[in-house]
Amino acid sequence: MKRRVVITGMGVVSPIGNDCTTFWNSILNQTCGIDEIKSFNTDEYKVKLAAEVKDLNEDLYFTKRELQFNDRFTVFARIATKQAVQDSKIEIDSINKNRFGVIIGSGIGGLASLENASNSLKDRGPSRISPYFIPMTLINLAAGQVAIDQKAQGLCSSVVTACAAGTNAIGEAFHKIRDGYQDVMIAGGSEAAITPLGIAGFMVMRALHAGSDKNYASIPFDENRSGFVMGEGAGILILEELEHALARKANILAEVIGYGSSCDAHHITAPVEDGSGAAYAMVEAIHDAGIEKEEIEYINAHGTSTPLNDKTETLAVKNAFKEHSKHLAMSSTKSYTGHLLGASGAVEAIICVKALQDGYIPATINSKAQDVLCDLDVVLKEGRKQSLRTVMSNSLGFGGHNASIILRKYEQ
Repeated sequence: MKRRVVITGMGVVSPIGNDCTTFWNSILNQTCGIDEIKSFNTDEYKVKLAAEVKDLNEDLYFTKRELQFNDRFTVFARIATKQAVQDSKIEIDSINKNRFGVIIGSGIGGLASLENASNSLKDRGPSRISPYFIPMTLINLAAGQVAIDQKAQGLCSSVVTACAAGTNAIGEAFHKIRDGYQDVMIAGGSEAAITPLGIAGFMVMRALHAGSDKNYASIPFDENRSGFVMGEGAGILILEELEHALARKANILAEVIGYGSSCDAHHITAPVEDGSGAAYAMVEAIHDAGIEKEEIEYINAHGTSTPLNDKTETLAVKNAFKEHSKHLAMSSTKSYTGHLLGASGAVEAIICVKALQDGYIPATINSKAQDVLCDLDVVLKEGRKQSLRTVMSNSLGFGGHNASIILRKYEQ
C-alpha cells in the first residue's frame, strides 16, 4: 500500500526574505526582489539586473569556520535546511537515521568557486588553488554537507536537471517515502549563479532581460517580456511519512500527493513548441496522485518571462487540462524572485504550501499587458483570496526536463 507523505517543515533563503515568514509576507506585500547587481561590476555587461539574496545573517546559523570552505550555494542549502529542521521540530537523535535521507538539486552548483579557482590558476599557478576547490564546486556537496549537519544516513543524492532540479528533488523524495524506502527526507534546491561568468553566459545566449527598469524586468505572460532575470537562494522542505509525523505530533503543513516527470527530447535549451513534453509531466503527476484533473485549482507556473517559455507552457496546460484549463488559476512568482534556476521549484513549492494554508493565490506582479497567446486565467496585478485544496507547481529546464508536483491541503 502506498504511504501518505506530508510536509512538516520549510526553510528558505531568497531575494525577498531569508525565512519563511519574511518571504511569504513579501509575497503578500508584492515585494519585488530585483535590483541592480551589487556583487560585481557590470560596466561591461548589457545585463544590469538580478535578484540577489540580501541581508543574510549567516552567523545566526553557523560559525564562520563551519562555512569557511563552502560555496555560496552550499551555504544557502545548509541555512535553509537548518530552518526547515527547526520548523519541523523533529528530534534527529530519536529517529532511525538509516531511513532519513537528503535530495537537494541544483542546476549549476559551485560556479563562484570554479571562477575563483580558474583565476587563481591563471594568476598564481596550480599550487595556489585551494585544496577545497573540488568539494566546493561539486553539486552533490550541498546534499552531502546537509547530511553531515543533520546526521542523515539514508539515501543522499542530488538532482541536476537545470531549472527543474528543485521540483525533481521534491518529487523523487516523495516517491522514496511513499514507496517505503525512507521515512523522512530533506528535499529541495539551491543555486548561487549570480557571478560574472554566470551572468555573462546567460547574457550571450540572449536569455536574460537587458532593460534597466527593475519593476518591468521579470514580467511573465506579458506581451513585452524579453527574457528572465537571474535569482539565487534555496528552498528546503522536510517530507515525512504520515504515521511517522503523527506519532511525534508534528505540525503538518500540507501533503504531497503526485509527481510527474518527462523529457522533451527535442533541443538543448528550447522547449518543444506544442508543449507536449511539459503536458505529459502534468498528466503523469495527476495520474500519480490518483485524482481527476478538475481537482487542480491553481498552478504555480514555471513562467520565466521568456518569449518561448510562457506561450509554450500555456499550450502545455491546455493540452494537459483540456476544457478545465479555462477554469483554473495560474501565476508566476518569478515576478517577485527572479529565476532561481535549480532552486526555483523548491522555493515555489513553499509558496504553494503557504497558498494552501492562507487561501491566497499570489499575483504575477509587474506584468501589465497579458499576451494574447497566454490566454489562460493568469492572476495579474493583485493576489486573489480563494480557498484552495489542491495545487500544482511546474518546473521546466534546459535539456527538455519537465517536472510537476501536486500538493494538497492536509486532511486527517
